Amino acid sequence: MEEWELDFEWLQVRHLVKEAFNRDSLPGLNAVLFLIGIQELGRFQSSYSKEEKQDLMHIAVCRLLSYDGYYEFAGRDADGWPHYRMLKPVRTKGVEEQEQLLKAKAIQYFKELEEERKTEQPHH
Repeated sequence: MEEWELDFEWLQVRHLVKEAFNRDSLPGLNAVLFLIGIQELGRFQSSYSKEEKQDLMHIAVCRLLSYDGYYEFAGRDADGWPHYRMLKPVRTKGVEEQEQLLKAKAIQYFKELEEERKTEQPHH
């Protein structure tokens, strides 16, 4: 994917998240990760502790990096929280490269969600 394509599709994801949360401004990467974490947890609550927010973002990162085989889903704990097992270390050079990787995987994630929604809706 070329850089302009990544930027364009990342902007689309940010607009989608902005609308989902009914926010005034476009969210950054952390807010998108937070939403993916909630989606993966499978339940929403009105507020989360700082630790829970960090856990949700960690779940999102693991889920996104599972696309490339860095992590695999290991199951859920007694409270229903998903856990992942690291299969290989992520070798990105610096924060910017890591952010670009996560943005590309977030785009992939939302495209898959959209495809699932389309197949689940009854056709008229």
